[in-house]
Amino acid sequence: MPKRVLVVEDNELNLKLFCDLLRAHGYEAEPVRDGREAVPAARRFRPDLVIMDVQLPHVTGFELIRQMQMDAALGRIPIMAVTAYSSHEDEERIRAAGARSYVAKPISLARFVDQVEKLMATVGDADAAKTPDPREDPAR
Repeated sequence: MPKRVLVVEDNELNLKLFCDLLRAHGYEAEPVRDGREAVPAARRFRPDLVIMDVQLPHVTGFELIRQMQMDAALGRIPIMAVTAYSSHEDEERIRAAGARSYVAKPISLARFVDQVEKLMATVGDADAAKTPDPREDPAR
């Protein structure tokens, strides 16, 4: 079963690029154009990773990251922020909001994929840690 990625991006070209790139690397991508729909979409889609544009109309990516991090069902999902903000202070604010990774626009496709794969590796590790080893005797 492919890992699932929710992509929250209001720019149609970036949204298509990110989703096409993810699908080309074997991920199932779910696009969300309006940040106001991001949290309900995440609850419905149950992604392994969220890619979040920080500059969105109506609600900022910062707000959405905080909302997701505080939600019991969504708080475990890693978030990768994608933004035109590129200063060190911006990166610190994005990480302080709860994003685990940060990629500045214009993005390098190689860096984008590398960051996705690194975050997905941590998801796999966390899932493996939660799954009991069938060889272990639970009565011990």
